[in-house]
Amino acid sequence: MAERPFTQADLDVLTQWDTPTICNGLELIVPERRAIGFTVEPMVAIDPKAKPIVGLARVGCIRSKEPPRGKVVDRADWYDYVAPTDLPTIAVIQDLDDQIGYGAYWGEVQSNIHKSLGVLGCVTNGSFRDMDMWAKGFQMLGGRVGPSHAHVHMVSFGAPVNIFGMQAGHDDVIHADYHGAVVVPADAVRKLPAAIDLISRREKVILDVCAAPDFSPAKLREALKRSGEIH
Repeated sequence: MAERPFTQADLDVLTQWDTPTICNGLELIVPERRAIGFTVEPMVAIDPKAKPIVGLARVGCIRSKEPPRGKVVDRADWYDYVAPTDLPTIAVIQDLDDQIGYGAYWGEVQSNIHKSLGVLGCVTNGSFRDMDMWAKGFQMLGGRVGPSHAHVHMVSFGAPVNIFGMQAGHDDVIHADYHGAVVVPADAVRKLPAAIDLISRREKVILDVCAAPDFSPAKLREALKRSGEIH
């Protein structure tokens, strides 16, 4: 088991907040990452109402537009790689085709296999299908929905990937929900609850004024001064 500055319990705590709130906290803890580390394109969630997923990235790359030009990755090797050991995992898959999502790697079979392996879900710029036959409880955050798997095959796994601007590597902590996904630096995991609490208290000052029956621009101006720097 790897030495990590967080535990399963620490990851579980982060599931109580949506991904935008996690991003808010990271802006306070690691301000140098304010404009990096998260997806920047709209994505499709198989279950928009599902609780956020938090786990360690298992990264891979696929293609589907053309038949493989050489030896392809043995999917059994990928399954060995992605299966959780000490902490839960999330599959993070980059589609390398020039027409992203041409063919779907993910559908009824792959969602059920990965759920059975103990994987929490998948974040991909590629496509997925079989929405009515999807493994219940396995979250998917993908680039689009499509009908065919075409020539889909795995090209490689284990090396860093880019999912709509989110650079992710093996064992990175991923937080994802229907808004998108973000990489949480390992040393930020335990710092996030306190940072989020501070931000929430700052926001409450403003929100309380907005909800008050005697709201006015002057009262808002005063609330902004009291709340400190926010957004």
